[in-house]
Amino acid sequence: MMLNFFALRWIVEFNLSQIIFVVTAGLLLCGAIARFGFSTVANENIKRILAYSGHVCAFAFQAWKSYVLIAVMMSIGLFLRTTELIPKFLLAPLYMGLGLALFLVSFLYYRSFRRETAN
Repeated sequence: MMLNFFALRWIVEFNLSQIIFVVTAGLLLCGAIARFGFSTVANENIKRILAYSGHVCAFAFQAWKSYVLIAVMMSIGLFLRTTELIPKFLLAPLYMGLGLALFLVSFLYYRSFRRETAN
């Protein structure tokens, strides 16, 4: 949600043609990232979660390397936001794509949880 908040906060400063570009590019990136990136990771995590028995640490749902990747991505995002190395006009579609993809892929977890609790 935070990534989407940043993108929306930047979008209000753009003109109409920039808004159309940002939203279109963001939605296209969302589809690609969700389908070819995050859904694969989510499905692997779901398999890992379902293989556990008994009580498990809340952070065990992801592989340790995923936490390293998250830290690197957050650091890069913070760097890009604060240095303005890339204009917000080009950064907004990336933030929108990532934020929406994370949101959409979260439903894979919800669906799996609902199936498991129904059994």
